[in-house]
Amino acid sequence: MQTATGLDVLAHDGFRQLLGKNIGIVCNQSTVTHDFVHIIDVLLPLHQAGKLTIKSVFGPEHGLFGHTQDNMIEWEGIADKRTGLIINSLYGEHREPTPAMLEGIDLMVVDIPDIGSRYYTFAWTMALTMKACAPLGIPVLVLDRPNPINGAVIEGTLLKEGFESFVGLYQVPTRHGFTAAEIATYVKNRFIPNSDLSTVLLKGWSRSDYFDETDAPWVMPSPNMPTLDTAIVYPGACLLEGTNLSEGRGTTRPFEMVGAPFLDGWKLADALNNLSLPGVIFRPMQFEPTFNKHALTLCEGIFVHVTERRAFESVITYIAIMQEIIRQVGIKDSSSAKRENVFKPDSEETTYKAFAWRQPPYEYEHNTMPIHMLAGNDWLNKDIENLTSLAEIRERLLAECSDFGTYRQEALLYHND
Repeated sequence: MQTATGLDVLAHDGFRQLLGKNIGIVCNQSTVTHDFVHIIDVLLPLHQAGKLTIKSVFGPEHGLFGHTQDNMIEWEGIADKRTGLIINSLYGEHREPTPAMLEGIDLMVVDIPDIGSRYYTFAWTMALTMKACAPLGIPVLVLDRPNPINGAVIEGTLLKEGFESFVGLYQVPTRHGFTAAEIATYVKNRFIPNSDLSTVLLKGWSRSDYFDETDAPWVMPSPNMPTLDTAIVYPGACLLEGTNLSEGRGTTRPFEMVGAPFLDGWKLADALNNLSLPGVIFRPMQFEPTFNKHALTLCEGIFVHVTERRAFESVITYIAIMQEIIRQVGIKDSSSAKRENVFKPDSEETTYKAFAWRQPPYEYEHNTMPIHMLAGNDWLNKDIENLTSLAEIRERLLAECSDFGTYRQEALLYHND
């Protein structure tokens, strides 16, 4: 059975829900039909014929067409040269639409990809759009897309109250097992009950499906999410953004590569393979990032090869990687690291040749440790530093995911697995 995204379903119905409306659209370059036609190009003829009016288009992190790497960009009311449409950025000073941006809109259409991990900011752009629209009485219509790493498995830490940020705005696990429409439903149920939310659901998708088990079109959703393989490792790998280790940004396989100039990749790979972690093999390697951490500097480390994705535990795997690196090269004391500012993202090297936690700022936050924002708590980094057993950490992760179960069930929109 062909997988039809919410956009495909809406198109098949002749866009009846949009006709006669003044709409806003939250989207990016991967918001395409089954035939790879972008939502703007699908709706533009209807706009030009007066059958609907596109009042504004809103782009998330990395820009409307995913053209920027690390950015704090701001476009407000810019007219697109090709279409004449008004384009606004929701990644900069304004992370939610302002009343001025929403003026004249009577339906907000949200069709934005998610890749199954709490850190991915697109879901929180959607949530903030719901929050902005609610007091103005603007309905929000979410067009759903598959969760690329399936909607059956949840994994990792549950975000604790007080650790909210743009890499985790509401209390969900690291790997949340939701589609975008289910995240929106969860947010409405628990946090924005006055949101006028409706959804257009997928057809031909099962909760256990990985993206390549559908025939939905894969378009790279952001510059450092090139493949499904990237998305599979990402729930654990993104924790490395809170460290001085290169997570492979500046290479062609971000998040599958881990390294630093001060590591012995062969020693690291041997130690990790001896752990016999499920569904993964570690290959020693050298690489040279072209930008970001350790730019233009030879790094040694590992490539993370997922051999059985249904057995693979991404979060535990990358915790194990960090712990083994600490065993081999030591860790810079967090308090002294803060005083000495040992890590600067754009510097050619760190000033301390051991594992260290990255210091603020990170994702607009200037006073919170990045690892606390990414973990959603202040206990995980301590367990990593203290080399707490993986079995003990795994049990705590399972307990936190279990605590989330009731809230998750209330938000599920697909019950086919």
